[in-house]
Amino acid sequence: MTSPAPTPPGPWRDALRADVAANRHDPKGLLLVTSYRVAAAARAAGQRSIAARLAAVPVLVAYRVLVEWMLGVELPAQVVAGPGLRIRHGQGLVVNTGTVLGANVMLRHNVTIGNIRRGPGDTTACPVIGDDVELGAGAVVVGPITVGRGALIGANAVVSHDVPE
Repeated sequence: MTSPAPTPPGPWRDALRADVAANRHDPKGLLLVTSYRVAAAARAAGQRSIAARLAAVPVLVAYRVLVEWMLGVELPAQVVAGPGLRIRHGQGLVVNTGTVLGANVMLRHNVTIGNIRRGPGDTTACPVIGDDVELGAGAVVVGPITVGRGALIGANAVVSHDVPE
């Protein structure tokens, strides 16, 4: 499928501003995306030097404890997410580290985005989710696929093939 690449996140503070605006009426979503942006920025900074890596460790540990263990959301700092990320009813959300999320993506509760494991050593790539995509509650999007710009994935849908714009 030939779909334009999702909008890259850009400088983390700009992406954070867009996230805050997108989640301004949802305190839990705001907490989740703000925590994600800070953790992603700490992880990126930690790539530069040993000292920066050591400074990033407490931030990443706190993020994992708060977001994953306490709130039940697996949104690793390695995920590439464009600005304006929205998380509604943030619980039971699982996003694989190799996932790419475009700008203004909405993720609802119990969404799973990841690869397909067919056996030992046989794992596919993760999805690329385009800009302005909304994923309904319980949606599962897996495999080396592209979900095109503006797509609406319904509640409890299982998507394992490309979705056009």
